[in-house]
Amino acid sequence: MSGAKRCIATIELTAQQRNLNDRARRDFPPGAFRIKRGAMTLDGLNIAVIGAGIGGLAVARALCLRGADVTLLEQAPEISEVGAGLQISPNGFAVLRALGLDVPLVARSMQAQAVSLRDYQRGEVLRLDLAGLQDRNYHFIHRADLIDVLAEGAREVGVKVRLMQKVSAVEGGERPCVRMANDSRFDADLVIGADGLHSVVRRALNGTLAPFFTRQVAWRAVVPNLLGRGPEAQVHMGPMRHVVSYPLRGGTLLNLVAVQERAAWTEESWSQKDDPMALRAAFGDFGPEVQAMLSAVEEVHLWGLFRHPVAQVWQRDGLALLGDAAHPTLPFMAQGASMALEDAWVLVDALSAAEGLAEGLAAYQGRRDARVRRVVEAANRNAWKYHLSFPPLRWAAHTALRAGGAFAPERMLRQFDWLYGHDVTRKAG
Repeated sequence: MSGAKRCIATIELTAQQRNLNDRARRDFPPGAFRIKRGAMTLDGLNIAVIGAGIGGLAVARALCLRGADVTLLEQAPEISEVGAGLQISPNGFAVLRALGLDVPLVARSMQAQAVSLRDYQRGEVLRLDLAGLQDRNYHFIHRADLIDVLAEGAREVGVKVRLMQKVSAVEGGERPCVRMANDSRFDADLVIGADGLHSVVRRALNGTLAPFFTRQVAWRAVVPNLLGRGPEAQVHMGPMRHVVSYPLRGGTLLNLVAVQERAAWTEESWSQKDDPMALRAAFGDFGPEVQAMLSAVEEVHLWGLFRHPVAQVWQRDGLALLGDAAHPTLPFMAQGASMALEDAWVLVDALSAAEGLAEGLAAYQGRRDARVRRVVEAANRNAWKYHLSFPPLRWAAHTALRAGGAFAPERMLRQFDWLYGHDVTRKAG
């Protein structure tokens, strides 16, 4: 049985787990959370985290390691994830390392060696050797495996998990509360909304603002790695379309994400199944390598890509947001998971360093807002770079990329230092 499924029952903080929790705190990297004189203690603070995704599980573990009493509320009957891959860049890995989860993460993932940008018919345009990164911890991992690692990490430090808890509303105040669809309630000192795109907590803090369709859709699939692809990400770029692929689970699988520009609206949900033939037809003029991957697709999901504004209000009256609940982002920078991990760390760090809850929550938003806005905007800009449809413009852009890769490869890689080199566990925000 997987570690995630072992969390089906509510996890109680036993004496043995308290001892483990104490050891985890004692062995935590010195200075990992900055504590100043007069700072608020998290010992015994009653905190509810809504959502057992990447951000929710990470912040739950981090809070428990600082002594908080954490209850995780998840609407599903078990902690699990759909079959898909994701990328953990060095900035996200830094948080997992500081949380003591780097060893299981490495065991379940593949360390990336390169990124290859390729013309849809003519082959490689630019190759970025990730060995040039200051921190080479760039990993490909199956989403379910990352959730498994995080769920085990939460369980072992005493996070209490309540499953089948559908949240209908939250109320801020001196004693925030979470109201369930079954009319029960949960009172806490702090409620953290890690509840994703359709966050109940975000709605309570910001009201409802409809996203807009980007006129792009994405297919997602996982297929056997019949091509024997090594640990690199490939981006096949074509007119108004691109395909991203990279290996998972020791190279036995390939994760595929295929994006197409279209006017027709598609639901914003990963759960909508589509016909693999529709995917193959949309990319029928791509080269033989892409055709080989698409021919192996037996099950595929399609969803519409929507732009959401970054929340104006992340925290108020004992309520706080993190991850997609605060700043949903398009997938074109592969930063959704890493931003949620950064949020989790900074939130707990800010609370640990503050003299009160309100001060800590305000500091958290202050330290995160500008960075996530920069990442979201970078992702928004990246889409068109992959989809150049005017042949002379595409030729000029690809020629410039080839020249950069040939004559200034280090400079090409250094342009990501602001993103990958940012370590929230070592410096503010």
